[in-house]
Amino acid sequence: MKLIIASDIHGSAYYTRRLLDAVRVESPDLVVLLGDVYNHGPRNPLPAEYNPMAVASLLNAVADRLLVIKGNCDSEVDQMISRFHFVESAVVYLGATPLYFTHGHVFNAERLPAVPTGAVLVHGHTHVVTNVQAGGVRVLNPGSLSLPKDGRRAYLIADETSIRFIDIDSGEFDRISL
Repeated sequence: MKLIIASDIHGSAYYTRRLLDAVRVESPDLVVLLGDVYNHGPRNPLPAEYNPMAVASLLNAVADRLLVIKGNCDSEVDQMISRFHFVESAVVYLGATPLYFTHGHVFNAERLPAVPTGAVLVHGHTHVVTNVQAGGVRVLNPGSLSLPKDGRRAYLIADETSIRFIDIDSGEFDRISL
């Protein structure tokens, strides 16, 4: 199984199109969005080509391949324009490795959910790319495509052998083996 994992699009039609370009090239089985899909939030500036309805249209076209985690900026009304559902969290196994997906505003490296040692926790929310060990758990964050706080517009590509960190402009910059 192959996954593309991204977070914190915040209504940017521009970066949604860029992500979907990567989806066309990589042809993953599943695209995981870690929340904050449409709204930019009160503390964030407007991202490039802020247009939540365009983002909905773009994502609805690939709804059958989406797993969407609800973020702190996602609301009930967002589901009214979506042909997919938002879930609080999810687990996907890549081979024997469980990947636990959450947005990150509740569970993260500082506050781990009850997951087994050796698991991978993948979250967004902070807009900062992260790859750390915490309490026997690998914690990953792809950062934010549209509003990065560390300057890196990244997403992840995961399969049974590795998880790669991909900068949307310059390519792979980190990799972990599973």
